Amino acid sequence: MSRFVEPQADAFRRLNDSLAFDWRLAPFDVQQSVAHASMLAARGIIAEQDRDALHGALAVVAREVQDGTFPFDENDEDVHMAIERRVTELAGEAGGRLHTGRSRNDQVATDMAMFTRQAALDSAAAASTLARTLIDLAERHLDWPMPGYTHLQRAQPVYLGHHLLAYAWMVLRDQRRFVAVLEGTGPLPLGAGALAGVNFDTDRVMLAGELGFSGVAENSIDAVSNRDYVLDYLAAASTCATHMSRLGAEIVLWSSEEFGFCEVSDAWASGSSIMPQKKNPDAAELLRAKAPRIAAHLSAMYGVMHGLPLTYNKDMQEDKEQLFDAVDSLELVLTAAQGMLSTISFKRTRLAEAAADELLAATDVADYLVKLGLPFRQCHGIVAGLVRVAVSSGRTLSELTPQELADASPLLDPKGFYALLRDGAWLESKVSRGGTSSASVRAQLEHARAALERADSGQR
Repeated sequence: MSRFVEPQADAFRRLNDSLAFDWRLAPFDVQQSVAHASMLAARGIIAEQDRDALHGALAVVAREVQDGTFPFDENDEDVHMAIERRVTELAGEAGGRLHTGRSRNDQVATDMAMFTRQAALDSAAAASTLARTLIDLAERHLDWPMPGYTHLQRAQPVYLGHHLLAYAWMVLRDQRRFVAVLEGTGPLPLGAGALAGVNFDTDRVMLAGELGFSGVAENSIDAVSNRDYVLDYLAAASTCATHMSRLGAEIVLWSSEEFGFCEVSDAWASGSSIMPQKKNPDAAELLRAKAPRIAAHLSAMYGVMHGLPLTYNKDMQEDKEQLFDAVDSLELVLTAAQGMLSTISFKRTRLAEAAADELLAATDVADYLVKLGLPFRQCHGIVAGLVRVAVSSGRTLSELTPQELADASPLLDPKGFYALLRDGAWLESKVSRGGTSSASVRAQLEHARAALERADSGQR
């Protein structure tokens, strides 16, 4: 029986129905319904035999969902109604009691919180795995010199291990962001009803315990209208995907003949339909391209929630496709990054040749003069003049004559100047914590491993 006389318009039905995507909530909906039936019986709201019938039917539904045989019906509007219909087919009259003391509003909010919690845990675990791969990769390339860049111009030399650890620290922060999402999924919405609570003395604390929530949402209006945890996950995913886009961009550059710093394995590359010689780092390119897609879901979700009056509005149905696609995209991105980095090969000779560019030691020469007593800004000008002389004459800094050094500054001792430019000297000069000297990078590696272990233990 319905208050409506006319059937729904076909276009509205297609606009309104969400089963095509919210079927992914089915395992959580079944788990929630089992706990809800148990609570109703424990509070004497339904009979124990009804609870048992509901549990039996839900066990069948769980198996059907797991093996892909659940009999969806063309009239099912969403996954919640589909499961309730199927439970009623299996349990008879008892099936009609499953929805006692809850609304689809608090039901879907609970399912979404459970889905988001699991997605955050999975993403945190994937981030930890990737961080470990980056740390291991950094350790294997601890003392491989390479040029560091600003503005994509050679700036100062670093060790490859130091550069790779930069990504490890990014991913460790991502892991913490995903763990932080769990706090937002902590309060249980179930029991809030449509918006004002329910007319039964339910035990929400019991439900929270059975469903893995840390507590209950204290305000029924907030409980059904809250999607902060979706925004939290999308924000964490957007930042993580952005980090992966930077990693992908560098691998694309480094794989080119112009750089020649690395080569991705065949398993993570593609050929050309017309040029037989090509080996394209397509996996890295797609890491770069997925980031704006995930960030767009965050923007779209803010658009859904912006200016939305309390409490539940059908607009909020749009939360699912934003979240689901972001979860799937990020899972693929992290899996691809993990696989690609596990099999990548770096070209030590080419990296070292690029790092041997003496112009990269310009800052060290300036600092050498600072230690002799000159103000840094004056030293900067002196060294810039030396660079200008070397570049205009097609020479390296070490090919400048003692007289040219004296002309630039009487404080420039040729012996000290030329010693400074010896291979590797300016790499080892970066002695500050977090810098690129061998000792600093080894210490950083220990700190990164300790941070990873803390992250893993906290996650567990």
